[in-house]
Amino acid sequence: MKSKLNKENIHKNINRNETFINQKLGLDVSFDVGFRKQIIRDKEIQLYYVTGLTDTAYIIEIIKALNLINEEENQERDLYDLVYNQLVHQQVEVIHTMDEVVDQLLSGLVILFVDGSDTAFCIDVRQYPGRAPQEPDTEKVIRGSRDGYTENIIENTALTRRRIRDERLRNELIQVGERSKTDICISYLEDIADPVLIEKVKKELDEISIDGLSMADKTIEEYIVKQGMNPYPLVRYTERPDVAAAHLFEGHVLIMVDTSPSMIILPTTFFHHVQHAEEYREAPSVGTFVRWIRFLGIIASIFLLPFWLVLVQEPELLPSNLKFIGPNEVGNIPIIVQILLADIGIEFLRMAAIHTPTPLSTAMGLIAAILIGEIAIEVGLFSSEVILYVAVSAIGTFATPSYELSVANKMIRILLILVTFFFGLEGFLIGSTLFIILISGLKSLDTPYLWPWIPFNANALTQILLRISVPLSKTRPSIVKPKNNRRQSE
Repeated sequence: MKSKLNKENIHKNINRNETFINQKLGLDVSFDVGFRKQIIRDKEIQLYYVTGLTDTAYIIEIIKALNLINEEENQERDLYDLVYNQLVHQQVEVIHTMDEVVDQLLSGLVILFVDGSDTAFCIDVRQYPGRAPQEPDTEKVIRGSRDGYTENIIENTALTRRRIRDERLRNELIQVGERSKTDICISYLEDIADPVLIEKVKKELDEISIDGLSMADKTIEEYIVKQGMNPYPLVRYTERPDVAAAHLFEGHVLIMVDTSPSMIILPTTFFHHVQHAEEYREAPSVGTFVRWIRFLGIIASIFLLPFWLVLVQEPELLPSNLKFIGPNEVGNIPIIVQILLADIGIEFLRMAAIHTPTPLSTAMGLIAAILIGEIAIEVGLFSSEVILYVAVSAIGTFATPSYELSVANKMIRILLILVTFFFGLEGFLIGSTLFIILISGLKSLDTPYLWPWIPFNANALTQILLRISVPLSKTRPSIVKPKNNRRQSE
């Protein structure tokens, strides 16, 4: 997204530059925009910086170094060159236009003007406020690294670079948002990632026209994939650098948005959302076992309650040795109402847990267990079997690695419950079929959502159903169209 500020060149008259910046940034109004003048060899030098985004210690060192120029014995040397040589920092850039000055200044860099020069120095002394890398709450593992992405895009690129020490790793930085000018980094391995995919991502980002990215990565997602009313996630988020690095090795493209710890992985399929880093931290057989348990939990979170409702409504479908399934007593409230109240009640608890301070969350859980688990059954509000199956479905929801996928599955489950209640077994079968058709027609950046099941790819599907040992995984997923298909050299 290109800035719409006037492409005004830097003036040799330093006072005109000061007037321009004052008009644009309101130096006399905004307290956080720092400004310092110095007289060096009878010429004025001006420094501009944003106090909350820069490292004060570096600014002090720069000012000290500039003052030493007055002690320089050789008075014939050009002041501009002396200033450049005296800047005690490893990253100094020369810029030529005032819109660059404003953009870089608001990004946390120091701008230095020398009277009589039509260029300015841009010094990177950024120190964004934020937290230290720590393990993400939603992607915990028993064994493995405990670092995670933060809200600082510079730290995030470093966390990725630490795991991929390859000269072909590219981190391209652009800015999106006419007012926010949010930094966005596109990461990919140049000799692996599909050039068509890279250009498509760049084109989508370049066409974004918005004031600012208040919701950061989520806003970017909605512009890129154009999801509409579809509840299923079309991009994958991760806060783990090891997961991001693994996808870069496969040929995916990573989008980092400043102020967000969640990285967007493109393209993605349904099966990307049902895998977890824990599976790759265990032996292949153990990883396969954990994966299958997770698959069962996801299937239960969608189909268990509707299927049980079918058996309750049509008990003749049950074989004689399973006749015990179903409530022994009908109760005062219809089964469908009990299911919906209990299922929505679980959602209330989830939302309350998010908004409840950690010291109080345990107490809230105890209260909920007593009120819903015991008293509600005793007074006849719920039958014990309804609570059982709702609880199993909820556990399956929580076992889903992707939060976005778990919420989408919950919505589908409620719709299947309603269709089953109104139309019985036929409603359950037709609803389930329409659900499969719905997600099979989805695409993420022209990538089929149910690949490798639809379209069918036996080798890739085997690697999804089974956790294959790393030495045996010699090719990259064909769905990302990698330039280099082999993971390992011959």
